[in-house]
Amino acid sequence: MNSRNEKPVRLMAVLAHPDDECLGFGGTLAKSASEGVEVFLLTATRGDKGRYRGYKTTDPLHPGAVELARIREAELQAAASVLGVQDVSVLNYYDQQLDQVEPGEVVAAIVSHLRRVKPDVVVTFGPDGAYGHPDHIAISQFTTAAIVAAANPAFPSDRNGSQQTHAVSKLYYLAWNESAWKAYEAAFRKLISTVDGVERQAVPWPDWEVTTVLDTRKFWPTVSKAISCHESQVAVYAGLKQLGPSDLEALWGRQSFYRVFSTVSGGRQKETDLFEGIRK
Repeated sequence: MNSRNEKPVRLMAVLAHPDDECLGFGGTLAKSASEGVEVFLLTATRGDKGRYRGYKTTDPLHPGAVELARIREAELQAAASVLGVQDVSVLNYYDQQLDQVEPGEVVAAIVSHLRRVKPDVVVTFGPDGAYGHPDHIAISQFTTAAIVAAANPAFPSDRNGSQQTHAVSKLYYLAWNESAWKAYEAAFRKLISTVDGVERQAVPWPDWEVTTVLDTRKFWPTVSKAISCHESQVAVYAGLKQLGPSDLEALWGRQSFYRVFSTVSGGRQKETDLFEGIRK
């Protein structure tokens, strides 16, 4: 917790789609908010290419990409509110096309938000995109590049040529270990992404590679409530309804990360706090 005279620390999640904030990072965001951290969320797309209540985009019962984008953005705002996120921003990129965006453009857009928010810590997907999803991989790469650029006074981030730099203290990648993978596959079956005809399935991060493990057991009910806000994706989450409290705790009771870099901490000992070295 922060004392009255202490400046609140800030956490920013930079993700690809509505629902990433719940499924991948929900426990972390909820825990951080409960501890007085100012939590911000930047989402690159509105998930406009997804299904709607199980209906494919070609089905007459699907509302279409434009309407689905509107629906999913509203769901994102509702879910973020449940998690305690105080500020949600959405970039104007299309679902399933993030890896095709001109890199300088999207990096500049992220830099603009980094300089506006001035987060101490940033979390995003790892280079594996969790399960090889191209949008997840793209947001990982773009976010990492944007953090470097945000600290560079020679890099303008918006139309006004803003050069107000900001240096992030710590960057983390989501790092699902074997226990997390088993829990997710119990809920969603095999987590795969098929790209250019090739089936991708990422492997769990080995425990020795995980640098940071957060105890988020108190917050899995909050995460579950936030996920229920994404009503348009109800068919995707059908497996969650079959899980009991112990299974849901396995999903969101602990969250693990790889510390990409830190200017304030290091070493082999596992962290239990994203803000280690920042909070006094």
